[in-house]
Formats: sequence, structure tokens, C-alpha cells
Amino acid sequence: MNNVIELDVIDLALALGLIGMAIALSLWQKLGLESQFFFGAGRALLQLLVVGYVLDLVFALNHPIAVLMVIFFMLSVAAITARNRIDQQRKGLLPLVWLSLIASTGLSVAYIIVAIVQPPVWYEPQYLIPLTGMLLGNAMNGASLAGDRLINSLKQNQREIETHLCLGATPKQAIFDYQKEAMRTGLIPTLNTMMVVGLVTLPGMFTGQVLAGTDPLNAASYQILILFAIVFTNLIATFLITESLYRKFFNKNLQLII
Repeated sequence: MNNVIELDVIDLALALGLIGMAIALSLWQKLGLESQFFFGAGRALLQLLVVGYVLDLVFALNHPIAVLMVIFFMLSVAAITARNRIDQQRKGLLPLVWLSLIASTGLSVAYIIVAIVQPPVWYEPQYLIPLTGMLLGNAMNGASLAGDRLINSLKQNQREIETHLCLGATPKQAIFDYQKEAMRTGLIPTLNTMMVVGLVTLPGMFTGQVLAGTDPLNAASYQILILFAIVFTNLIATFLITESLYRKFFNKNLQLII
């Protein structure tokens, strides 16, 4: 396999031409998305360049504290983002989201590092940071979808839930169907991806490794590992967030609070 072709500043400038054409098309069709394209591209450019420099330093240090600091920052941003997508007003939600993400992602990453990849040291940034980032991003999206769906279901079906409670059902029994549907909602994007991966889409990790010169079969093996890990991580994340979230809607007397 050939070495990867490196992109310089001129290449990045030419890449921005794609955003320029998108802005032009938005103006032509009067979509009103010009500012979002512009600021989104600027933010993505800045964030990715900063991440590139930071990770270059972390890789050079190759120290567990530096690696864990990066992961902690990623986890905190993911937790805040997921909390905001679910409900910005409800108090005490951020710790629940934070713990759900760290438990689900940490379990999957630990299994991959210890049982499968087995790098020379557990904190090897080449493996630990990318694996955590991919799983954490998907867990964040799954938890956001599941949490938002559960809250909306509880609000829309308040009378039905209260009827179940009056008939002697526990809070868990009263919301079981809504929790199940919320978890399914959080997992649908992942399941849809599994059905068409390799046929309709070439995932980012597979494409990136191939572009970097990795053997396609080895790249496919890593993508299979990540895909299966994403499924497990999302399942755990959606379960933990819905399991902890519904409890916020019941008081000590087992009464529904909306």
C-alpha cells in the first residue's frame, strides 16, 4: 500500500471551495442557510485544527494523565451536549447523563483494549483516544434520542401513567412500554447503519484507514469491531439514561411529577 498523500494549506483552501459552492447554491435556492454553512465550516475548521495540534502533543507525551485529560474533556462536552438535547431545564440531569456515558463507553473501551486490541500499554493514545471518541459520539446521540423520546412520552401520556399507578402498578411498570420505545428510538440509527454498511456507506474509520495505506481487509476488521462495539455501547447508554431519567419524574410517594 502507498503512503498517505498529505494535504497542505492550499489543499485545505481548495476544500473550502466546496463550502463556497454550498453557500452559493443556498443563495440561489433562497434556503437561508448561508450563515450556518459559513459559521459551521469556520467552527469545524478551527476545532479540528486545534484537536490535531493537541493530539499531536498528547501522542508525543504518551503519558496516561495527558490521555485521560483528553478523554475527560471529550466526555464532559458529550454529556453537556446530550443534556441540552434532552432537557435544559430539568435539574440534576447532567450527572445522570455523564455517568451513563462514562459507564457505557468505558465498559466497551475496556473490553476492546484488554481483550481484543491489547496494545503495549493500556493508555496508548493511538488506540484509546480514537476508540473512545467514536464510541462516545454514538453513545451521546443514542442517549439524546432515547432521553428526549422518553420525556416526551411521559408528558404526552400523563393520564395513562397515572391510571396505571392508581391500579397498583409500580412506576417502572407504568412507564415500561415508553422506556422500551425510547430505547428503540435511540438504537434505530445504529441498526440502520448496520444494515447498509459496506453496501451504501463506507464508514469513516474504514475510509480513513484505507486512505492512510492500511490493508482494506484489516481496515474492514477494525470497522467490524467498532460497529459491534457501537451497538453494545448504545444499548447500555440508552438503558442507563432511560432507567435513571424516569426516576426523576416520580416523588418519594411514587406520584408522577411532570
